[in-house]
Order: sequence, then C-alpha cells, then structure tokens
Amino acid sequence: MTKIQNFIGDYLDYLNVEKNRSSATRNNYKRCLEHFVAQAGIEDISDITEKKIHSFRASLAGADLNLKKRTQAYYVIVLRNFLKYLNRQGYDTVAPERVELPKVPVRQIKVVEYADVERLLGAPKGDNLKALRDRAILETLFSTGLRVSELCSLDRFINIDRGEITIRGKGEKLRVVFLSNRAKEAIKNYMNKRQDADSALFVSISHGKSPKVLGGIIPRTVQRLVDKYSRAAGISQKVTPHQLRHQFATDLLMNGADLRSVQELLGHSSISTTQIYTHVTNRELREIHRAFHGRRRG
Repeated sequence: MTKIQNFIGDYLDYLNVEKNRSSATRNNYKRCLEHFVAQAGIEDISDITEKKIHSFRASLAGADLNLKKRTQAYYVIVLRNFLKYLNRQGYDTVAPERVELPKVPVRQIKVVEYADVERLLGAPKGDNLKALRDRAILETLFSTGLRVSELCSLDRFINIDRGEITIRGKGEKLRVVFLSNRAKEAIKNYMNKRQDADSALFVSISHGKSPKVLGGIIPRTVQRLVDKYSRAAGISQKVTPHQLRHQFATDLLMNGADLRSVQELLGHSSISTTQIYTHVTNRELREIHRAFHGRRRG
C-alpha cells in the first residue's frame, strides 16, 4: 500500500466518523480519489502538483471517458475537499483554493402537468393487496417528497392518524414529513388488508393467485411500479419515484410555500439545491407578470 492510499483511507474514515457521511458518499469519494491517483501517478501527497491536477481535469474532459460536465465537477469537488482535509491536518500540499471549481449548467427540472399526476395517483385499480399497496406508495411519495430509499425504510409502526413521520435522511439528518388525508386513507386501506407480521410498512408481494409477503420492498420495485402506472396513466414522459419528489416540491412552491420551508421538508442541506425548482415555480414573478404586463393594451 502506497503512502497516498494511507492518506485516502484516513480521509475516508474522517468522512465517516467526523462528518457522518453515508457509506454511498464514502464509496463515491474513494472511487474518485483512486481514479485521480491512478491517472496522475500519485504515490505520496508530495506528488500532488497543480500541473498534475490540471492534467487530470483535462483527462476528465476527454472523449475517452465521455463524462458529463456535472460528473467532471464532482471529481474536482472531491479532490478539492481532500486537499482541504490535508491542509487542516497541517500537510504541505497544493492549496485547495488553487483548484478552481468548474462552472456547470444550471440543472433543469422537468415536471409533469398536475392533471397527469392525478391520473398517475389514481392508476392502481382494485382492492387486492398489491393494488392497495401501490396506491399507498404513490400517495405517500407525492405527499411527503421522500427519497425512494427513505420510503423503503419506513416501518409499519408509524402513527398514521397523526400524519407525521420522522425521517433519517442523507447524512443521518432528521426531518419531519407529513401525510396528506389521501395518503393516510390509502395507507390505512392497505394496512387493513395486510395479514402478515413483517415490520416494513411497504412490502414486496409475490405473484400468483395466493400472493405472499416477501419482506420489505426495495427501490427497484418502487421504480418499476411508478413506471408501470405512469404508462397506464398515459403520461408520455418518463416518470420515476424521484420525479414525484420534484412534483411535491413544485406543488408546494406554486401554491405559495416559501423556499426555506420546502428545503426543510426535502431535507436539503443547502438552499441552493432547493433553488433548482424556482425556474418553474416562481409564483411572485407570475403574479407580477399578471398584474403589470400589457396594461396599456386594455
């Protein structure tokens, strides 16, 4: 093991223990840093130079890797954060501020029409366990803005009548989300049909005439059922569980919710992340346009 690998290992432990980053974040950082040291031929922190960093950035932009601008930026951010860590530990290496962050295009959020959302939520038909589960899942996603992993982690002992759920999200941050009346009703109907003792709120169900509960539902199953019902609802664009999170946020903002509140409900650590929704939901600008545009035309 080279010296740089020891430094990377210490940094990843720091992310886990001190910064409370998830295992997914740790793995992503590990992959990015290992790619950097392999491409740049780094064996010790003394080998890290501005020239090698520049060469690495050029390789990320090359046609061979075909990386999106946002992915290239992620690699640079990881490297910059690693340098910040080394700097704070007192090691003499490239100053992190010498690594300029690339400009990336503003992320565009595509939302579907509200009428399409309503058709999607009403797409599961019937009163069998699977249909009731699917209706409850769709209503819960739209009511809470949960990430699909957060939805899959819910247990059946939540207080449905109270309509509040405490979620442990990214970075182990806690937040409270709320169930609409329609979501509460859908969950109750589904739970009244359940005859198993599995602790998961949403479960996988086998196919066949005598379906059986197979344990907690997994994200891939949720993705498939959302895709299935969006097609059944006649929605032309692709809809994912995360799309319903977008719909949750835009619906709140279009009805007058403030950005800070939406940030809290989504569990975003930075409001800049929440601001990606404002280009489609700027209610204030809409009202200004309605009040003042074309007034001389009568």
